[in-house]
Amino acid sequence: MRNLLTDIPGIAVGHATDLALGSGVTAIVFDEPATASAVTLGGAPGSRDTTLLEPEMSVQRVDAIVLSGGSVFGLDAAGGVQAALRAQGRGLDIRGMRVPIVPQAIIFDLLNGGNKDWGTFSPYRDLGYEATGAAGHGAFALGTVGAGTGATTATVKGGLGSASAVARTGHIVAAITAVNALGAPTIGDSAHFWSAPYEVDGEFGGRGWPAAIPPADLAMRVKGAPVPATTICLVATDAVLTKAQAKRLAIMANDGLARAILPAHAPMDGDTMFAAATGRRPLADPDHDLTEIGHTATLVMARAIARGVYEATALPYAGALASWKDRFG
Repeated sequence: MRNLLTDIPGIAVGHATDLALGSGVTAIVFDEPATASAVTLGGAPGSRDTTLLEPEMSVQRVDAIVLSGGSVFGLDAAGGVQAALRAQGRGLDIRGMRVPIVPQAIIFDLLNGGNKDWGTFSPYRDLGYEATGAAGHGAFALGTVGAGTGATTATVKGGLGSASAVARTGHIVAAITAVNALGAPTIGDSAHFWSAPYEVDGEFGGRGWPAAIPPADLAMRVKGAPVPATTICLVATDAVLTKAQAKRLAIMANDGLARAILPAHAPMDGDTMFAAATGRRPLADPDHDLTEIGHTATLVMARAIARGVYEATALPYAGALASWKDRFG
């Protein structure tokens, strides 16, 4: 186990990172179409094709999921991923026409510095194509890469995070996230993460809980202006799930987001949670096993968020928000 989304067989991850732009794209590509659903709890989301993931909608599986910077301009990235998959012969067969199904969510990173004067058309379609070409089944970078390139939080630089675990049912559960939260992943002004109780093997610094959490550390800490933020995530499993079960998994994984960031799901957040199942391991007891998988998803999501922040580096611009490691070593 690499403690990454790619611990689930049949899932590939690729990044496209543009530090001059201060943004990027992450493509999650399934070897075989995966059952998927989604839940959006933030008040200012930006997404593509998430409605078709509702359990009552006809399309049952997706070929890829895209996490991207760029706000609504970044929604072009899914078109690049579709182009790359179509060239591979991938997609839903509609009377001989292949249509790759590629839902997407974006973060708002337009005010983080970098050159956003890209001319007539945004670069995100090309970044999506590049990320798909880079997708692999092994280890991938975390922090200031891909969709996490331009991410920030209320206290320190945000980034791209991932984590995995094996549920007691034997199913693998893993998460990937771009952490661009309006709120704070750290407790007060300290180095301690809200995710601390769930940390495994010092994966985000091993600081644990502070000796005490005074009332001042529970006060709201948010970005200095009411700009859109957003933490966008995917939780995945090798279980056999229906779309309705995948939606329940997304709902439970949102608890991990809320344990890792305070506040979460705010009016100017666009928090969106995808859930996908590759269908390689059946459920023995559907209700019990889904509960155990959802519980594990809560933990890996909280860990992935803290890892994304811990692994981030500051953008190479004057006045860029400091990273966790810049502040706390």
